[in-house]
Amino acid sequence: MGTVGMLQAAGVGAGDEVIVPAFGNPEVAEAVVLAGAAPVFADIDPDTYCVDPSCVSACVSERTVAVVAVHRFGHRADIESLRRLGQRHGLLVLEHGESWKPYEEVAQRRAHAAYLSGRLSGLRTPVGGDRHTYQEYVVRVPGNGRPDRDAFARVLRGKGVDCRVPVKTPVHRMPAFRRDVALPETERAADETLALPVDARLSRRELQRVVSTCNALGGLLQPAF
Repeated sequence: MGTVGMLQAAGVGAGDEVIVPAFGNPEVAEAVVLAGAAPVFADIDPDTYCVDPSCVSACVSERTVAVVAVHRFGHRADIESLRRLGQRHGLLVLEHGESWKPYEEVAQRRAHAAYLSGRLSGLRTPVGGDRHTYQEYVVRVPGNGRPDRDAFARVLRGKGVDCRVPVKTPVHRMPAFRRDVALPETERAADETLALPVDARLSRRELQRVVSTCNALGGLLQPAF
């Protein structure tokens, strides 16, 4: 059963509010609308990119009936804290998960992530942990936010290193869901993050190329770029 079905089965509908993250694609907010309710956006934890329980707590109102936690980039949301919050306020807590990967692939991704994190300089590498599966290896490019990140990405692609901006526009900034709400960590992450290749099939030489290309730029670009 999808998110829409789970919300509807729980009786969520018109007049209700469901707290969701804005960092990611719009499908969760769309599911809330399809169920007849209104999405309310909460900020994220800057290390995991998942919805921050303390920010969820600040968003709870008399109309709040549910929270949808999204696991992001291989990080799991803090479901335990969200469930405790849900018990205090009588809220339904749903999980929107990422696709499951075989253990061998996860182990290889973790090995590749460890290699990158141990050698990259000038970039803020992911906060790891025993439960991080590295569905994506997401770094932060320091400097002046989006302009520097985008320029950095263009140079990497020009040198043959595959990379992508994981979230170009937070959901609360999209026309269909525009909200005048302060989500500083969400917006900072959207401006600074970049996903580097960490696929299990990558060779050591390919990983070395990622490191050498990134480190040659020093994390920050010169104004000429």
